[in-house]
Amino acid sequence: MAPSGRGPRERMVFSAAQLIRRDGVGATGMREVAAHAGAPRGSLQHYFPGGKEQLVNEALAWAGRYAAGRVPRFLAALPEPTPSALFGAMVRQWTDEYASAGFAGGCPVAAATVDCAESVESTREAASAAFAAWNGAVADALTGMGVPPERAAPLATLMIGALEGAILIARAEQDVRALTSAVRELGPLLDAAVSRED
Repeated sequence: MAPSGRGPRERMVFSAAQLIRRDGVGATGMREVAAHAGAPRGSLQHYFPGGKEQLVNEALAWAGRYAAGRVPRFLAALPEPTPSALFGAMVRQWTDEYASAGFAGGCPVAAATVDCAESVESTREAASAAFAAWNGAVADALTGMGVPPERAAPLATLMIGALEGAILIARAEQDVRALTSAVRELGPLLDAAVSRED
């Protein structure tokens, strides 16, 4: 996930996303981002003349691209691509992280939405665009598996919403129960949406 070999600007965007997913927007300062990225503090003004708001919005755009880009990689790794298997892979990314690194991190887009949706319009728009990119990638994958196009986008929203909610519950409980329950309970519903032609 880390953008190794990237320049200071890309490292700062990545670092902002990592700090937001752990601490939220309010507790993520520009100095912390520069230190996390190993970038000179003076470069912040150069790369982000719009200040923290610009940096946060670019971090959300990065997160949306990252989540959307994971979808075809998940599909490629599945022995049999089904909607339930895709959702299981999306969830496994989080259960694996929580098993190996603890429950400190969540979704940066969700964190920024909670912190800023009512106070910073550009950040709300950036969060909305990030979710739209992710939703579009999941919907495209579902359509490719035989889900009718008119159901693919709503089911993608259901999958992402269930995942985001389960992440919050998992962090609160310090347990992956909500994540594994979401996979078990949603799986049959998702697979039933595939159009079967005899």
